[in-house]
Amino acid sequence: MLIVKIIIAVLLLLIVLSLGASMFSLIKDRTNSDATVKLLTVRIVLSIVTFVFIVFSFYMGWLQPHGIVPTAS
Repeated sequence: MLIVKIIIAVLLLLIVLSLGASMFSLIKDRTNSDATVKLLTVRIVLSIVTFVFIVFSFYMGWLQPHGIVPTAS
């Protein structure tokens, strides 16, 4: 299903954005480490949510695993 793939892509984008924001916070604001910790916590939560959503999608049949089918030569 396309909507499931879009949701996964958005979650992965949010993970990358959170990681970039935490790096920016770490470099620019050295006195406030709470912001960096909170942003990294958001990244961890998003990663767990993404993983659980992917497993749930496989369980519900919304995502189908597929591999590269070798061709006979």
